[in-house]
Amino acid sequence: MSARILVTGGAGFIGSAVVRQLIAETEAGVVNLDKLTYAGSPLNVADAARSPRYAFEQVDIGDGPAVQAVLARHRPTAIMHLAAESHVDRSIDGPRVAIETNIMGTFTLLESVRAYWGALPGAERDAFRFHHVSTDEVFGSLGPTGQFTETTAYDPRSPYSASKAASDHLVRAWHHTYGLPIVLSNCSNNYGPYQYPEKLIPVLIRKALAGDKLPIYGKGDNVRDWLYVEDHARALRLVLERGVIGESYNIGGNAERQNLEVACTVCALLDELAPKPSGKYESQLAFVTDRPGHDWRYAIDATKIADALGWQPRETFETGLRRTVRWYIENDDWCKAVTADKYGGERLGTARRP
Repeated sequence: MSARILVTGGAGFIGSAVVRQLIAETEAGVVNLDKLTYAGSPLNVADAARSPRYAFEQVDIGDGPAVQAVLARHRPTAIMHLAAESHVDRSIDGPRVAIETNIMGTFTLLESVRAYWGALPGAERDAFRFHHVSTDEVFGSLGPTGQFTETTAYDPRSPYSASKAASDHLVRAWHHTYGLPIVLSNCSNNYGPYQYPEKLIPVLIRKALAGDKLPIYGKGDNVRDWLYVEDHARALRLVLERGVIGESYNIGGNAERQNLEVACTVCALLDELAPKPSGKYESQLAFVTDRPGHDWRYAIDATKIADALGWQPRETFETGLRRTVRWYIENDDWCKAVTADKYGGERLGTARRP
């Protein structure tokens, strides 16, 4: 039986990387199910869409009948669930969308998938898998030492991370209660080509090239573990194919950096790859009021996926960031197309307690 993988959110940043890899590196059929919110674009999968093995369905995961129709039409052998509202700042300004998509959308998807899976013939039912893709932010904030493991207690601090934590719990509950064959993964901060230009690294690149101030929250000392998106996509494929049913896997880039260090590295790369007529890009750095409830440090212990599945990131932070900066320099037309009438570079996530 040939593999047919349904990817929810496959027109978004991480989802499109998964779709592109599946088309380029496997023989699987790929069904891209995406609502096409502001952060999803057909441009992200334009090359993959030329393949006869690719199909696109513009469907909201919260629309049960539409999801059920897609499942009946394409009969996937596995599902990779990446559809989510994933921007912390947007969840601060308007939490309802994150709650509706990440919690209620995941619930609706799980119920549709449970009915579909339960009706499959024996061999197909036994081979089926549902891979839920989540974030390290569900674990809360670390102090100066330690790392998140698969057994770290959940402690979400933002509307976004709380909604993703809830979706993780739903997926595990559907496994333990109904037997749905799930695998789950939690990743660190992703970066790379095709990331919507509201996130830190593309914001820095675009604002630097435009001559604007480069906003650094608080003191710039918040720490993240950075993971190149193509490395993440490879890890997700391994978890889907070889992960143990019912288990979760942490995926990190082994690249902890303070936000200010990230910004300075971006500036140095721009000085080399797109130098200004005079001066250095670092002169554009500007400290701004911190994000409400800003978690200080995330760090992933990826020992389990390394030992069990043999995965390691191929890119270091330095090589991955160089590729990323070069891509944004060379693809300004993409940036303009995906942000047109949707995002003008304004700061998000400024809502505060009354």
